[in-house]
Amino acid sequence: MPNGLLEVIAVDARDARAAVEGGADRIELVSGMEFAGFCPALETVEQVRAAVDVPVRVMLRLREDFSIGGAQGAAEIAAAGRRLREVGADQFVLGWLDGAGAVDLAAIEKVRDAWHGLPFTFHKAMDHVADRAAAYEAIRPLPGLDTVLTSGGPFPAGQGVAVLRAEAAREAALGEQGLAILVGGGLKLADVPVLRAAGLRDFHVGSAVRDGADWSGNVDAELVARWREAIDD
Repeated sequence: MPNGLLEVIAVDARDARAAVEGGADRIELVSGMEFAGFCPALETVEQVRAAVDVPVRVMLRLREDFSIGGAQGAAEIAAAGRRLREVGADQFVLGWLDGAGAVDLAAIEKVRDAWHGLPFTFHKAMDHVADRAAAYEAIRPLPGLDTVLTSGGPFPAGQGVAVLRAEAAREAALGEQGLAILVGGGLKLADVPVLRAAGLRDFHVGSAVRDGADWSGNVDAELVARWREAIDD
């Protein structure tokens, strides 16, 4: 990854293979993209891990919103995380907010044993927090957290350049304590040069590299290769 990371959303092994063929560095594995991504099936995790040799970050989410769903929801998430680990998941994507729009650290603590400090991404819940700076401060100490997936706010990434530039610079200045900014959410190929010029180097794509108008299509290796070329240019 000399010029930046390309992460591609996959829903099955076919997607994952096509993504890697096109030049993806990492897979985000999900189900239920009509709900912005839920936990994948256990057999899908096994199949994808067998199909590709790049890192696979597995979505740990069971509700349409970004709340954990109280004690019952936390128990369900914890159980899901344990089962996913048992079939080979060793990186995750997760994050929950409370009713005030702050990071729900209590919820994360309740289910933290489900991933035991393995590497994870704090997902696009970041784009729905009430205070972004406070959210970063809250999550930075979490064991295993190395990445934030964000478009800069509740809008497409192409509109979040100023926010993303500032956050990437701030995190870089923190050195080893800083978090990688993974740009994703409504991202278009034409946005990449502007974001690269603003100092962003890691990108996350889903529908933009699929051969259908919606999530019923498959990842297209040629489309992934176009993103790889744009990031490396």
